[in-house]
Amino acid sequence: MSSSPRFWEQKSLTAMTDAEWESLCDGCGKCCLHKLEDEDSGEVFYTCVACAQLDTERGGCRNYSRRLQLVPDCIDLRPLDLAALHWLPSTCAYRLVYEQKPLPPWHPLISGSRQSVHEAGISVMGRVYAESEVAVDDLEEYIVHWVE
Repeated sequence: MSSSPRFWEQKSLTAMTDAEWESLCDGCGKCCLHKLEDEDSGEVFYTCVACAQLDTERGGCRNYSRRLQLVPDCIDLRPLDLAALHWLPSTCAYRLVYEQKPLPPWHPLISGSRQSVHEAGISVMGRVYAESEVAVDDLEEYIVHWVE
């Protein structure tokens, strides 16, 4: 971790160490959901259908260190321009830090608990289907609008 207690308020995302960067992830799992984009408006819609690697009952990626090899559509956020990643949820710490907004009280770096994101009802844990349970052609039927 960082030697600076609230490093996310003092450093840009690009200046963070790998450990600091990884600790920003609250474990909500929303980035692991299948998303649909309206071709005309560019609006992104989240579904309640999760990547096969997301543990839908406990949260977290089953193979985080190998996710990019196992899931061709998986995205490594670190090298990307976060300004272009409008699909990240409004509660995402990467987005919040980029937008110079505070982390919410349930974020593990604030609460001190990795469970707080689940207790606050922010995570997808227990609220999604595994992609093996849903036909790809039916994804539109699984669009969700969760309050953030």
